[in-house]
Amino acid sequence: MNRRDFLQLAVLGAAQVMLPIPARAETTPRPSIVSLRVRSFKLEEATIAELQAAMQSGKESAVSLAKNYLGRIEDLDRRGPALRAVIEINPDALAIARALDRERKTRGSRGPLHGIPVLIKDNIDTHDRMMTTAGSLALLGSIAPQDSFVAKRLREAGAVILGKTNLSEWANFRGDRSSSGWSGRGGQTKNPYVLDRNPSGSSSGSAVAVSANLCVVAVGTETDGSIISPSAMGGLVGVKPTVGLVSRSGIIPISHTQDTAGPMARSVRDAATLLTALAGSDSNDSATGEADGRRRDYTRFLDPKGLRGARLGVARKFMGAHPRVDSLFEQALAEMKRQGAELIDPADLPTHGQYSEAEFQVLVYEFKAGLNAYLAGLGPSAPVRSIRDLIEFNEKHRDQELPYFGQDILVTAESKGPLTDKTYLDARALNLRRTREEGIDAVLTKHRVDAIVAPTSGPAWLTDWVNTDSGGADATGPAAIAGYPHITVPMGLVHGLPVGLSFFAGQWSEPVLFRLAYAFEQATKARRAPKFLPTVQFS
Repeated sequence: MNRRDFLQLAVLGAAQVMLPIPARAETTPRPSIVSLRVRSFKLEEATIAELQAAMQSGKESAVSLAKNYLGRIEDLDRRGPALRAVIEINPDALAIARALDRERKTRGSRGPLHGIPVLIKDNIDTHDRMMTTAGSLALLGSIAPQDSFVAKRLREAGAVILGKTNLSEWANFRGDRSSSGWSGRGGQTKNPYVLDRNPSGSSSGSAVAVSANLCVVAVGTETDGSIISPSAMGGLVGVKPTVGLVSRSGIIPISHTQDTAGPMARSVRDAATLLTALAGSDSNDSATGEADGRRRDYTRFLDPKGLRGARLGVARKFMGAHPRVDSLFEQALAEMKRQGAELIDPADLPTHGQYSEAEFQVLVYEFKAGLNAYLAGLGPSAPVRSIRDLIEFNEKHRDQELPYFGQDILVTAESKGPLTDKTYLDARALNLRRTREEGIDAVLTKHRVDAIVAPTSGPAWLTDWVNTDSGGADATGPAAIAGYPHITVPMGLVHGLPVGLSFFAGQWSEPVLFRLAYAFEQATKARRAPKFLPTVQFS
């Protein structure tokens, strides 16, 4: 959850003792910093298509792939750099892989995800031997009563769910002054490029797992920035779909008007493949009524010449996070022009920055309603059954759950009334108007552009449990609040830290965004694998 623009509006909790944090990077650059030694990995940067070809030829199998990635998790996540991206391993992963190998031999492949190892965020329900906890100790032992829609779609597609990923606890909507990527259950996830840097959140573990090659692709969730921001800071392609394209049933909620699951991948093609499998209508999520009619095979829109003739609006007000990011953005714009795009520059949103306070009001109201309903649905054996229970649990377990930051957002949400309150209804209407008809839609219509482009965010900040996250400006808010799609793709490196380029547009515009993002990716090939540096190497 992207907190930096609006969570300062939360009611601040009482002051609390902060534990010591790991040493900061030295202010004077060290002359030589070497990456942490990790064992070579034969599947490094492998794509879905490459792994399918290897299984088809008999060189690999679903079992051998699962074993390789489980070994990689042991090497990098449990030992070595100890990334802490994976919160739980699926004890049935190898059995599932063996069954899929038998099926391939007897009945053929189900499709592009057959036998492909996938990780999913630990707020996505699975009815198996894995827990779903949102990173909270309060839900330890909680087994979901049924698979989420997302887990069901992955299983139907033949994916092997290797396990679940760490996250910013409660999708970073528990307390202000939090550290992205930290949860009481999973600890602090590290950025694989520079280990003392933050991975951003809340889908921190999903991003780090894909970037560090702990899996092929992963599923994250977003309310505002939780797929896009960690993807950008992990050198990944992240896709936040139109709200309603992918069902949220069985996902621990924040906001029924903004939440969505989406793909995180090392390439646009892999992200398109995963979204094709995830999208669809679900009777348990009324927002998905149009999904079956809108879903596509998104790989059909991947055209290396897809920028030719495109009209792109340049949202310059999202610049300023970092001068080197701005320089990379200018280079990206120049490259898109070389690829045949027409730039409308500037094409800023008229309502830029006019929605943060109202967004917070919407989210705390919807969080109370949604989380209470989810917890009540876990059944009488659930460790906690309401937000009130959760607040009490955290207070009783302060040493484990509240050592660094509080739960003031939970307290604020608990104090809110029903979704019929005028305060909520007015804030929601204001946000939709400012981000849709007066925001993104206004730019698309006025300038007749296919999409809006902006730098996604600045480079990753130092993880700091005392002073909280310290990232600068980012471009996640408008599309998140509007419920519109947003894709980030690697744009380059700043002092060895990845930054992304954002494409966003109107409702159901995923085909256009995939075409543009793929063409940019193919023209630049900007992704670089992480080096697991202990701190930044300045040249």
